[in-house]
Amino acid sequence: MSEITITGRKRLALLSGRAHPALADEIATLLGTELIPTTAYDFASGETFVRFEESVRGVDAFVIQAHPAPVNHWLVEQLLMVDALKRASAKRITVVAPFFPYARQDKKHKGREPISARLMTDLYKAAGANRIISVDLHTPQIQGFFDGPVDHLWALPMLADYVKDNFDDGNITVVSPDSGRVRVADIWADRLGAPLAIVHKRRDPDVPNQVTAQEVVGDVEGRTCLLVDDMIDTAGTIVAAAAALKKNGAKRVIVAATHAIFSDPAVERLSGDSVDAVVVTNTLPIPEEKRFDSLTVLSIAPLIARAISAVFDDDSVSQIFPGHA
Repeated sequence: MSEITITGRKRLALLSGRAHPALADEIATLLGTELIPTTAYDFASGETFVRFEESVRGVDAFVIQAHPAPVNHWLVEQLLMVDALKRASAKRITVVAPFFPYARQDKKHKGREPISARLMTDLYKAAGANRIISVDLHTPQIQGFFDGPVDHLWALPMLADYVKDNFDDGNITVVSPDSGRVRVADIWADRLGAPLAIVHKRRDPDVPNQVTAQEVVGDVEGRTCLLVDDMIDTAGTIVAAAAALKKNGAKRVIVAATHAIFSDPAVERLSGDSVDAVVVTNTLPIPEEKRFDSLTVLSIAPLIARAISAVFDDDSVSQIFPGHA
C-alpha cells in the first residue's frame, strides 16, 4: 500500500506588538530566536494595520503584547495580529499578555454593568487564540473565562527573593493593602517567614481610585513593612496604606507589586515620605519620566521565556513554581 509520510517538525514563531518592544526583544534573546518581522501602523482615522513579512503557516505562534495606556489601542492591535495568524494558517496561537487587559473588571458590582474581563477572553477566542499566558491575574477566576488553556504565571518568587536579599532585616512584616489581597500576602509571609498584617480600607463604590478610610490590623510598630499588591495604578491605595503604617509606628515601608501602571499622580505619590522603596516588574513599559530614585524594576522576561519554552516543548508550566503545581 502506498502512503505519504511527513516528518513532523515544530516551528516556534515569536511575534510582538508595538506596546513594549524592549520586553519582546529580551524574551526573544533568552529563547535564542528573533521576532518575526511585522509591519504595523495606524491610519489617520485611528484604525490599525498589521502584516507579517514572513510565512507563519504551520507555526506555533506566541503573540506578545503589553497593555499600557491607551489599553484599547494595544488590545485591538493584538487581536488583529491573532486574526492575521489564524488566516495565515498558524498551527497554534498563544496570546502572551503579561498584564491582562480589563482584569479589574472581573465581576459585576452593580446592576447593568459588563464583566469586561470575560469579554476580553471571548474576543481573544473569537480572533483565533488557542491559549493565553499572563502574569499575576487580578483574580484567578479569569482563568475560567477563557475556553482553553490559561497559563497563570507568578512574579511572587522573583519579587520575594529580591526583597529578602535587599530589605529583610529580620524584622519584616508582610502587609496586605486590603482584605481582598490577604491570601496573596499570606503566601508572601510564608515565603519570607514573616508575620502578616492587614490594612482595612473603605471605598466609595461611586468614586473610582479613592479610599475613604484606613485601619491597620496587626503589629507594625518599629518594623519594616512590606506592602504587596498585584498592581499600582494611581498609587492611592498603596500610599494611603503606607501612611497608615507609618502613623502606626512602622520603621520603613517597602512596596512590591507586579504591574506598574503608574497613572498620574502615582510617581508623585510614591516619591513622597510614606514609601521608602518600590519594587516592580516590567510587565508594562515604564518610561524614564515615570522612574524615580527609590524605584527598582525587575525583568519579567526570564519567567515568560521559560513559560513559552515549556508550552512549545509540551512540558509542564507549573514546574516553574515548585510547591504550587
